[in-house]
Amino acid sequence: MVNNNVFRSDLATLFNDKRCLRVLEAHSPLSALLAEHTRLELVTGEHVSYDAIWSSSLTDSTLRGLPDIEILTPGNRLHGIHEIFDVCSMPLIYDADTGGKPEHFAIYIKMLERAGVAAVVIEDKCGLKKNSLLGNSVRQEQESVESFCEKIRIGCASREHPNMMVIARCESLILDNGMADAIARSVAYVEAGADAIIIHSRGKDGREILEFAKLFRQPGVQVPLICIPTSYTHLRFDELENAGFNGVIYANHMLRGSYLAMRNIATGILANGRTQELESSCLGIDEILDLVPGTRW
Repeated sequence: MVNNNVFRSDLATLFNDKRCLRVLEAHSPLSALLAEHTRLELVTGEHVSYDAIWSSSLTDSTLRGLPDIEILTPGNRLHGIHEIFDVCSMPLIYDADTGGKPEHFAIYIKMLERAGVAAVVIEDKCGLKKNSLLGNSVRQEQESVESFCEKIRIGCASREHPNMMVIARCESLILDNGMADAIARSVAYVEAGADAIIIHSRGKDGREILEFAKLFRQPGVQVPLICIPTSYTHLRFDELENAGFNGVIYANHMLRGSYLAMRNIATGILANGRTQELESSCLGIDEILDLVPGTRW
């Protein structure tokens, strides 16, 4: 049985105890297991691993062959979260898109909290949700500061345990609304009760995300700052950490990588008329039988 208090306190404590967290997208129990058990020793002798997992609305929708337009509710996604928690004890950060109407968000908070989710992220957009990386190539509208702050306050008030984090995601840079707007909104969200801020950017050179990190820290603004480097892929974890970020979310790479591998296998079988040429790209049969404890019982 999931111990909800462990999940919640683990993430809040991790942000206090570690300078910067590594967070990896997990869309299934198997991907969550990989996130939890992947360890690496660097040439410096340092051992690195992931600290938490990210439940992405994009990957959860894509996995079901559905568009990323907030079509899945927490109710649709909870079964998968329960399955992940059956095998993985890492804190889970839940991507809740806009969070829906404030009244709905209050209910979502309670549902996700009871499931053991460590943090819920909502972005400050309204209307039909579109994927952020589309930017202004599609119609996207940013919520008013007042309305979004009220949604944050309602969400925070609805939780039973204060260690269940409510995280605000600012889309000002995504929508080309400027650095001043991004800073002002983020500060307002913290004042409304947000436990952390995610700043998102489409800028491939990474300059605006680094500039935001410099400007974000103001007197009284001490909450964790998180980024999602899907566009500025050249920036290393240590560069983002040194810039002042407290969390880095690799938000969709596990699903993207698995799809590419499956597509290559499917095409290869057709091309070769057999699987022999592809076996080196597949997990061995003995390995997959030993992958999950209990398979050979």
